[in-house]
Amino acid sequence: ESKETFGDCQLHIEWSAPTPPVGESQGRGNSGVFFGPYELQVLDSYGNKTYFDGQAASIYKQRPPMANAMRPPGEWNVYDVVWTAPRFKEDGSLESPAFITVIHNGVVVQNHFQLLGNTPFSDPPSYNQHDVKQPIRLQDHGNPVRFRNIWVRETKPPVGKRTREPFRRDGDKETPITAAK
Repeated sequence: ESKETFGDCQLHIEWSAPTPPVGESQGRGNSGVFFGPYELQVLDSYGNKTYFDGQAASIYKQRPPMANAMRPPGEWNVYDVVWTAPRFKEDGSLESPAFITVIHNGVVVQNHFQLLGNTPFSDPPSYNQHDVKQPIRLQDHGNPVRFRNIWVRETKPPVGKRTREPFRRDGDKETPITAAK
C-alpha cells in the first residue's frame, strides 16, 4: 500500500507474470492494482483463458479490455493509467463517478471508462462514500508477480487564463471569432 494517498493521478507500473507459468485462469499470475476499492486486474492472460471481465487490464468484474496486449510470462508488461477519482456529496451520495484510461504495453485498452462502483468479487458494484484521496495498493493472491518502476503523479487542471480572444489567421490578417448567438 502506498504511504501517500492519491485522488486524480497518473500511474506508471511495470509487472511480470511468473515464469514458468503455473496454474490456469484466475490462478495464474493473479494480482491487481487498487485505487482505493477499485481494481485494475493484473493477470497472466497470455494464452490463459478466464472470464472476460477478469483478464489482464480489465476493470475487475465490470469491463474487459478492448484488446489483449499481454506479453509472454517472464517479460515485462507496462500499465500507464489515468485515474479520475469519484466525488461524493456531503450526504454521501455520488456527485461524479470514477473514470479510468489504461494503456497496456502501448495499446489503449480502457478509454475513459466510467466505473459502475467498487469491484468486489461477489457483490454488484456500488459507490460508498470515501475520501477523494485513497492509497494505491498491489494485491497479493499468492502468485509471484513482480513489479518495478512504479511512479505516480497527481493530476490537476491547468492553471492560467486566456490572454486574448480566439481568432482566424489569413496571412497577416487576424479576424476575431465571435460566438454564435
